Amino acid sequence: MPVEQKKRPDFVLLLVVFVLLGWGIFTLGTVSAPLSLENYGNTWHYFFHQILWGLLPGIALGLICFRLPLKLLKKWGPWLFFLNLILLFLVFLPKIGVELGGAKRWLGLGPILFQPSEFLKITFVLYLASWLSNKSGELKKSKKNQTLVVFLIILAVLGFGLLSQPDMSTAGIILITAVLMYFAAPTPFWHSLLIIIGGSGAAFALIKIIPYRAARLLTFLHPETDPLGASFQLKQALIAIGSGKIFGIEKGFGLGWSRQKFGFLPHSMSDSIFAIIGEEIGFIGCSILIFLFLVFLWRGLRIAVRAEKSFLRLLALGITCWIILQTFFNIGGMTGILPLSGIPLPFFSYGGSHLIAELIGVGILLNISKKL
Repeated sequence: MPVEQKKRPDFVLLLVVFVLLGWGIFTLGTVSAPLSLENYGNTWHYFFHQILWGLLPGIALGLICFRLPLKLLKKWGPWLFFLNLILLFLVFLPKIGVELGGAKRWLGLGPILFQPSEFLKITFVLYLASWLSNKSGELKKSKKNQTLVVFLIILAVLGFGLLSQPDMSTAGIILITAVLMYFAAPTPFWHSLLIIIGGSGAAFALIKIIPYRAARLLTFLHPETDPLGASFQLKQALIAIGSGKIFGIEKGFGLGWSRQKFGFLPHSMSDSIFAIIGEEIGFIGCSILIFLFLVFLWRGLRIAVRAEKSFLRLLALGITCWIILQTFFNIGGMTGILPLSGIPLPFFSYGGSHLIAELIGVGILLNISKKL
């Protein structure tokens, strides 16, 4: 009898992620050096911290998810989501909740500091894929409106938790990802249309009511109004990107030669790292980076389309949309196409929580690709 060959994961997706990770950790090492030297007396503190608390655990958990039976992911998805939901609200408790920069988004457990909202992106996608695939029979019957009501209640609970931190950008990414998954499930079109209209109205009201959100929108529309205040980060980001021109700041790929990272550009190793990339390697380098993320989008959607089971199709779609939305929210904010959001650039920005969550998502995507 012929021996059945084991199917291999999507090699193109694996290669793209490998390149992005290597590029990201190298860039972070060079960008974080000045701030690391200033705060800790050596140039490698943030670099090694990212490896120890982000890259290594992310790769380990990604490998576990790559090897896990996908049936277990479907079974555990709801429980992981509800556990994550509890952690999301624990950030408001004293002693374990940590406030940084006026935002309560972190939990501190001994030496470990992590952001539950980053893990919510993957656990909610897992839960939603499991729930919608289990509801596929009901969605074709009279209970489809009940499914919409439950879906809206879940989004309302998530929105309340995230906006209380406050973290409107993460709430926006989760909402858009959820709507795309809901639309991809066998649901009536008017459901998705209703959610989009309601979500847009709620976002407008939140921006109108909260002063700092209105200021961000005003900065986006009129960046010249407050160049030393609300518009400062955007102005410095555009200066960095413009300085890179076509090939980079040093008449060629000037990796490590950024000037803006020396205290001129706020959050240069986290939210603003794309601007540093633009400064160092110019338009060509940024185009290559965007191309790699577009390849990621292509391979992720290809996996989703080719998946036979509803759960796997929705799961692959959700993971792909979440990572790509986060990418272009970040790039759009740095280039002035979108308002500044504070969203990290996947695989590049400093922060262990988002990197671990992204590598878990990649591990699951590669796992699904083995079944095609």
